[in-house]
Amino acid sequence: MTMTPGPSSAYGFAGEAVQAAVEIQQEWAQDGLHGALCARHLDTGEELGFDADTPYALASVSKVPLALVTLDLIARGRLDGAQPLVLDPETATPGPTGVSMFRHPSRIALDDLLYLMLAASDNAAADAVFELVPPTLVTTTLHEWNCPSVVVRHPMRVLYDAAAAVAPDDPALALELAVRATTEGGGHVLPSLDIASATSGTARGLVLLLERIWTDSISVPAATQRLRDLLGRQLGRNRMVAELASDSVTVSSKTGTFLNLRHEAGVVSTATGDRIAVAVLTASTIPAVHQPEVDRAIGRAARVAVDVLRL
Repeated sequence: MTMTPGPSSAYGFAGEAVQAAVEIQQEWAQDGLHGALCARHLDTGEELGFDADTPYALASVSKVPLALVTLDLIARGRLDGAQPLVLDPETATPGPTGVSMFRHPSRIALDDLLYLMLAASDNAAADAVFELVPPTLVTTTLHEWNCPSVVVRHPMRVLYDAAAAVAPDDPALALELAVRATTEGGGHVLPSLDIASATSGTARGLVLLLERIWTDSISVPAATQRLRDLLGRQLGRNRMVAELASDSVTVSSKTGTFLNLRHEAGVVSTATGDRIAVAVLTASTIPAVHQPEVDRAIGRAARVAVDVLRL
């Protein structure tokens, strides 16, 4: 590739890292994407990325801090992971997976709901957990843990209610609005995409949160160990996992998808001992529901970052 001067937001620990960040930005622009990237080697501290401190609406990536705070409460005996919760399809939050697609009422233990919301990105499961651990408690706890760059403001249902309010029964219009109705400073006609009212976070904030989860330097080990296990069970394999997972590389992560947003945040571990946290937050400028090229671009960006950072 012939290099052209890259945006000043690209950074890295060495020239190769900066060049990799610039090339990723250029590829994203060609794919109709803008976004943020942060990748950090958890043992060396070396990092690369761009726009890492720009907040984005997080969509389902918000299930990671929800799970962490819930697991902390379970570990401290304030919640019981075996507690059964009743979920009714008539009132369940919509979504394409898990309990959201059930046809009959079900009783599911809290700990199993955590599995569903992380492995299958089940919105109904997540909102059942939010009933016990409300967004305000998640955000307050994150701030107490010195994680101010991730703010959880609402359950998953708000995403769908906001879209329905501005474009009832017209998913195409909602998607068009998602792409076209952004204002400067992160504002948006859809409150669930406006960083002032949405659940939001930065790529660097997510990477630092993951680093603390992987090093047991947040909450308690019983909670962080369980969360690492759950993040390693994600069923979606079309982004970072597709590009990186092999017999010698594992990816433990959570995706986020809503309208034109495509995200993933997780930790890549290699057989040689590397642990690299990666957060990729993107927004497409193309109003299309199915954008496999975006999934591939996210995966390639993570692969390039890992290749540069690994020892």
